[in-house]
Amino acid sequence: MSEQAQAAINIEESSNEDSMKLLLSKLNRKLDEVYLGGGKKKIEKLHSKGKLTARERIEYLLDPDDDFIEVGALAGDGMYSEYGGCPSGGVVAVIGRIQGRLCMVVANDATVKAGAWFPITGKKNLRAQEIAMENNLPIIYLVDSAGVFLPMQDEIFPDKENFGRIFRNNAIMSSSGITQIAAIMGSCVAGGAYLPIMSDEALIVDKTGTIFLAGSYLVKAAIGEDIDNETLGGATTHCEISGVTDYKCKDDKDCLDKIREIVEKIGAFENAGIDRVEPKKPERDIQEIYQILPKNRAKPYDVKEIVKCIVDESKFTEYKADYGKSIFCGYARIDGWSVGIVANQRLLVKSKKDGMQFGGVIYSDSADKATRFIMNCNQKKIPLVFLQDVTGFMVGSRSEHGGIIKDGAKMVNAVSNSTVPKFTIIMGNSYGAGNYAMCGKAYDPRLIYAWPTAELAVMGGSQAAKVLLQIEVSSRKARGEEITSEEEKEILDKIKSRYDQQTSPYYAASRLWVDGIIDPAQTRNVISRGIEAANQKEISKANFGVIQT
Repeated sequence: MSEQAQAAINIEESSNEDSMKLLLSKLNRKLDEVYLGGGKKKIEKLHSKGKLTARERIEYLLDPDDDFIEVGALAGDGMYSEYGGCPSGGVVAVIGRIQGRLCMVVANDATVKAGAWFPITGKKNLRAQEIAMENNLPIIYLVDSAGVFLPMQDEIFPDKENFGRIFRNNAIMSSSGITQIAAIMGSCVAGGAYLPIMSDEALIVDKTGTIFLAGSYLVKAAIGEDIDNETLGGATTHCEISGVTDYKCKDDKDCLDKIREIVEKIGAFENAGIDRVEPKKPERDIQEIYQILPKNRAKPYDVKEIVKCIVDESKFTEYKADYGKSIFCGYARIDGWSVGIVANQRLLVKSKKDGMQFGGVIYSDSADKATRFIMNCNQKKIPLVFLQDVTGFMVGSRSEHGGIIKDGAKMVNAVSNSTVPKFTIIMGNSYGAGNYAMCGKAYDPRLIYAWPTAELAVMGGSQAAKVLLQIEVSSRKARGEEITSEEEKEILDKIKSRYDQQTSPYYAASRLWVDGIIDPAQTRNVISRGIEAANQKEISKANFGVIQT
């Protein structure tokens, strides 16, 4: 390679890295805001009552220096502005170790509307319970909530995936032997009172924790009884009179210490038998991903170079290397764990069947290859890792005549019926049916995270804007209206701006379409911790049903 060509590559890699670092800076600033919950004044008010914040409670509860994973940190981002917002959905959820045991911890953030439940709060709690059930993880609830946010009660109360589903899950987990421990560390009122009492064991903090179906004001209004909240449902009442709670704690730290003592005694489930050897670091620095992923998302790149930054010793065994080249499939290890990787290849590659294949597009041969690979991983009990940068399936007469719908359906079938743990990382584009075939949220990945470069939508912003513009122009012409080129551009820019906002990874994370946005350098840790959790539950045998050949 000439010095001039190498210099050009170096400049491009530097530009890519600068772009990624700017995106990561934005992410870190956003997370810093989120971690403050309702703000510094609310935190000070909580401290004045002798209470820790939700994040302080979790930090104290988890093992020192535990490298935990947070789920849904950006939930609620940009939502409910008319009510002052709901940072992190008003609840903090993490997967971390307590006494060496992996647990799901869910803590209400009392600095956000007194821990009230917004619709996104309910959705996030259900996601946390789903993760616990999928992986047989003990779940710890740190309760400090004023109950349902009444102005939005119609969106949180009655539907299948609303507030009541949480208590149904409590019962299901109990019958499955999944340990649930609840600590009442503040208010716990109305329907929310069922959550701790449907758990296996309940702790309550003296003087700050209360639990009742109706508070003193409602009791007065309903039956005319004068009583204070502490007498009605405080620690003394429920530990000495009603027997509703099992442990009386003097303060937050005493309560969290008791939880650690209880967790230490929990027995283990039969594990899944996922293979693991001694972890080894990649030979390529994982931060080299910053240089590899193009700033210009239309530019090609070799996804194998990204895989080398993630897998142990930068080694993999590629499956069907010369067939279906628009998808990479290969066996590797991540932090010692055996994995099967399915990744969209963004290079322009030559196929004997389809001629030149565009990067990021799924062709018939690629779908066929991925289907077979997914089935092989199920046979071998190998977890699947999907690295998404997909614009969708190939369209046009050649693809339709070649059976792209049938081959795409085979891949979706395989992903749907796969029973080995699945993990999805959205690196770049995640468009249309490509999102489905590459194990989007609807296909039950154990964890799904996005990089700051991710975009989720039916199609790209430019394409969608052009389609919508054509519809608008046709509609106006049908009414006999003329449209100037200036008006066309104005309409196009307006549509694209709105559409681009909705394809942002922050838009997806705020609605829990993904479990969060991460620095690409965290990818190994997220996948490793996810597989460690998944190994707590036996893998059932896959049945792939009817797959048309």
